[in-house]
Amino acid sequence: MNKIIGYSRKSTLQQTNEPDVAALKEAGCELVFEEKISSRKAEKDRPQLQAALTALRTGDELVITKLDRLGRSQVEVVNRLHELQAQGINVRTLDGLVNTSALGKFAPILIGLLSGLAEVERSLIQERTRESVEYRRATGGNLGGRPKTSQKKEKLVLRLREEGDSLRSIRDQTGLAVATIRKIIDRNPVAA
Repeated sequence: MNKIIGYSRKSTLQQTNEPDVAALKEAGCELVFEEKISSRKAEKDRPQLQAALTALRTGDELVITKLDRLGRSQVEVVNRLHELQAQGINVRTLDGLVNTSALGKFAPILIGLLSGLAEVERSLIQERTRESVEYRRATGGNLGGRPKTSQKKEKLVLRLREEGDSLRSIRDQTGLAVATIRKIIDRNPVAA
């Protein structure tokens, strides 16, 4: 007999899963997995989601309150929907947005449409990122990474070292990491 399994996730400890769990049980879920975990956590770091997915078999139904409970991004959610559909597992959201069982033969079309939209979104994000990097390069903007140590600070490091200060003392006076101080000193062996 096919099972109906529910999954509830809240992002903060201040939120409670109780209303979602009650709604999932009312929707026919025999088993409900619940957790309080940030949406920024990777899927592999969500033990209750993993347990729910492991419990599902072909013909079963996964019920969630909203689609965003399945992943961190639209792409991740669509990929999960596609994988579940390929395994013969139906997905239903309590907000009524998705019900692959009710869609029947049209479910793959919906998943395909969502996959296409996710691909377009991914492409647009990549394009915007490239444009941003090109613009910052052209205008001399910041491309990220660690900030360069100023020549003034480098000279201060070398002077303090020549005066016999320890690496920790130099760190405390300059605010630079000991590793950075070592690199400056190694590039200027006279100060060593």
